Amino acid sequence: MTTEPSGSFKRLHPTVQQWIWQRRWTELRDAQEQAIPFVLEGKRDVIISAATASGKTEAAFLPIASQLLKMKGEGLALYISPLKALINDQFYRMEDLFGVCNLPVHPWHGDIAASKKSSFEKNPRGALLITPESLESIFVRRGFYVQNTFRLLMVVVVDELHSFINTERGFQLSSLLCRLETALCRRIPRIGLSATLGDMRLAAEFLRPGEATNTEIVESGAAGQELRMLIKGYEETLFRAEETEHIGSESETDQGTAAAAIAQDMFKALRGSKNLAFANSRRRVEEFTDRLVRLCAVESLPAEFFAHHGSLSKSLREDVESILKEPNRPATAVCTSTLEMGIDIGQVKSVAQVDPPFSVASLRQRLGRSGRRGDPAIVRMFVTEPELHTELAPQDTLRLDLFQTIAVTSLLLRRWCEPPARARLHLSTLIQQVLSLVAQYGGITAKEAWKITCGAGPFRNIDPQMFARLLRGLAAQNILMQSADGTLLHAPLGEQIVNHYSFYTAFWTSDEFKVVHGSTVLGSLPVSRPIPEKSLILFGGRRWRVVQVDDRDKVVEVVPAQGGRAPMFTGGPGRVHRLVHEEMYRLYQATDTPAFLDHRAAALLREGREQFAKYELRQTNLIPFEGGSTLFCWAGDLVANTLLVQLQALGFTGLSFGVGLFIEDIEPRKLRSRIAEIAGSGPIDPVVLSDSVPNRIIDRYDSYLPPDLLSLNYASGELDVQQAWHVLEAIRGDCIAGTTKQLP
Repeated sequence: MTTEPSGSFKRLHPTVQQWIWQRRWTELRDAQEQAIPFVLEGKRDVIISAATASGKTEAAFLPIASQLLKMKGEGLALYISPLKALINDQFYRMEDLFGVCNLPVHPWHGDIAASKKSSFEKNPRGALLITPESLESIFVRRGFYVQNTFRLLMVVVVDELHSFINTERGFQLSSLLCRLETALCRRIPRIGLSATLGDMRLAAEFLRPGEATNTEIVESGAAGQELRMLIKGYEETLFRAEETEHIGSESETDQGTAAAAIAQDMFKALRGSKNLAFANSRRRVEEFTDRLVRLCAVESLPAEFFAHHGSLSKSLREDVESILKEPNRPATAVCTSTLEMGIDIGQVKSVAQVDPPFSVASLRQRLGRSGRRGDPAIVRMFVTEPELHTELAPQDTLRLDLFQTIAVTSLLLRRWCEPPARARLHLSTLIQQVLSLVAQYGGITAKEAWKITCGAGPFRNIDPQMFARLLRGLAAQNILMQSADGTLLHAPLGEQIVNHYSFYTAFWTSDEFKVVHGSTVLGSLPVSRPIPEKSLILFGGRRWRVVQVDDRDKVVEVVPAQGGRAPMFTGGPGRVHRLVHEEMYRLYQATDTPAFLDHRAAALLREGREQFAKYELRQTNLIPFEGGSTLFCWAGDLVANTLLVQLQALGFTGLSFGVGLFIEDIEPRKLRSRIAEIAGSGPIDPVVLSDSVPNRIIDRYDSYLPPDLLSLNYASGELDVQQAWHVLEAIRGDCIAGTTKQLP
């Protein structure tokens, strides 16, 4: 510390002060200075928002350790993480501080030995590090002991808060925290940590529903690090695009593709140092890892590039993380969002992004992984566009991927970030929480269940009447039953659901095939995407031949091979926000060229603007193509999807491409006239519109909802009829005013 210690430092316990001195810190970080007094006070909720590696964890746990020492260890701090790997990471960090303070730290998740969990239950003090799913299991399996287990609880810390907000998992966590306070009959202060929060008050509302105004917001005002950024553009020829179907095959005819060029450039830029290279899908991770490993072999270099994604086994992922931590070993992890959060992987020199980032928040998280300890943050983005050709659809000529990449980057540089997603009803998670409550208490009345989950909990949009409809629907499906005295109990199907090992997760957990080589489990593949025997696949950055597929035991046996293609995985990037599309629209009409584009990306930018002008998209929303109409919305993925559902309900056929829709078999003039009729009727009832959707099952327990609640639930999260109507109104206004050029 400096010769004149800060006020916050002076307020910490002497043992914690000594720990800081031993680490030779010259000063506390900005976020730590601000947060310590609020956490020490222990009366209010706190959100701490600061960049990655800026000391957020210490901002919470330096004062928490001080509080525990003041209480002579007779207290408990609950730390909740979205990732088991992050818990393992934080355990070692916190054990250092808590060990000096003679305070225990207990990690708890599915991979932790039962003996260590039993040790905590016998002495529930210090810090408990846990996932929402493991906390759920405590409520279900040890419901009668929750009050005793957490009797000393004094604070809850939620790490990576942004990853929970308005998700099924987040509502599960919020409900669990409410249930915890109900069991203890007292309020427990909550601390949220995040590097990526777009709207602090919405985040505060999620942290404790109904009390956002009472939450202290700590935002680091520290000067941002130096940022070095480059967007590189590539063009895929139509001839070569077909050859990409043979990537990884033994014919090796792919050296002219854009993907091969990107791999070459990544190899030159990243080899010899520590890096993270992000892709938007596990398939792309496997493809690029294979290319980069092959380039290492061509140069007679040891492998420096490793795959890391959620379908790989825990041991393989941990091997990659260990390699990244080795101080003098060059290594680059080609990864999905698995390495986006704050897992300690040592110092990373740079970050690469293949294909356009879908959100500012995601890009911010990713670039925050590089440039620590005073070094600049370096990010390189690689974007491919198709070669211009007369057969291309209009949207395919606009260089949409490049413009999305520039738009996300521009918004990042302006310090904007997506606010939390719009609130949903989350009825799937409400079903899970009701079943969990019944297990916790051995039975509960409907009134108490509503009060805990909806009245005081996160499901505040659910009134008693809707809750009763939900319960009746569950009873009709043999999931719940009610005793003569009104107590809710599990019916046979409900017992079966709760007793299954997967019950603790609020999100989908699909059946998967284990991929094995000998006795080594490499990872898993979704059952919904089976692969035949004798297939050549890429998995874990290596090439394999499938020798046997056991459908009964769901096992895929593989052996090393010379060729391979990446298998199909489930999942993908999320929705693009409305302001990203609006920024893209602005960029098309601008004339400047961002300094962070290379010469090819700059040329693609000019071509995109030329195509935008060619189609007169500043004057019109509708242009013809192959007997149909291309409708540009520039309003975000959610609105585009809502418009598509609305038009499909009227008998139209089409598809969404993000910034707009393609509608088949109707020319623009007629479509505009129909849109004017639709807009003139006002916004459609979202539930009525939802009824027209064939498959409204989105979340895990949606299939147990009665039809009316299923439509209501779908409408709450998948449709934005008000904004969609505004888009239709704008098109209708053009039609009435006659200001829009009508193309033949």
